[in-house]
Amino acid sequence: MYFEQFADPGHGCLTHLVGCPSMGLVAVIDPFLPPQRYLDIAQHHGMQVTHIVDTHLHADHRSTGRELGKLSGAPYMLHTSADAQGFDGLNDQDRLKLGRVELEVLHTPGHTAESVCVAVRDLKRSPEEPWFVLTGDTLFVGDVGRPDVGVHGTHPRQAAAQDLHASLQKLLTRLDDGVEVFPSHYAGSSCGKWLSPKPSSTIGFERRHNLGLKPKTLGDFVAYAVQDLPPIPGAEQMLRINRGLA
Repeated sequence: MYFEQFADPGHGCLTHLVGCPSMGLVAVIDPFLPPQRYLDIAQHHGMQVTHIVDTHLHADHRSTGRELGKLSGAPYMLHTSADAQGFDGLNDQDRLKLGRVELEVLHTPGHTAESVCVAVRDLKRSPEEPWFVLTGDTLFVGDVGRPDVGVHGTHPRQAAAQDLHASLQKLLTRLDDGVEVFPSHYAGSSCGKWLSPKPSSTIGFERRHNLGLKPKTLGDFVAYAVQDLPPIPGAEQMLRINRGLA
């Protein structure tokens, strides 16, 4: 398996490439680098980009997924519920096959309605058990996603926080302690309150020490999730861009 993480310290963003070198196939998750950069990386490793996935519609930075799709010919993918234009729809439990690597889509609404996580399996080593999970903005190292991005009057942040709680429980009950966690943001991002500068963790460590997972009841979690949220400057315009509307 090929796996690589790239960071943008200025915005606290993380993007991931995962693929199968033997078959020459690679997927890009949450792209923000210039599209040609991904193609150059793939070519350097003897691979071609075959899938492009945004875990959700980002409010804090511009996705380069659509441009990368046009350059590479690979499908640009979001969950089917995304309020956007020009993408291929993903559903819960969809599996994307890249040779000996498999990506399983886990629909985890809460941060946004269309948010997903991506569980990654090495089919040669462990075909049933995920090796790691790309958690988008659902689960961070040290905190959980904020529930106020893209919410509307009919679905306020308290309801989104309840969805987030259910999604986190889905992750924690489905994945073993040893599964590695790679989120889409780390310290420096406005997408969480207590993000660690460390860009990866494990399910077990977060289960024990993540501040957002400390509340014991749904009510306590909702109260934690909606309080003291930092602003995201320019969020509405950025969402329009990432929806393909601007």
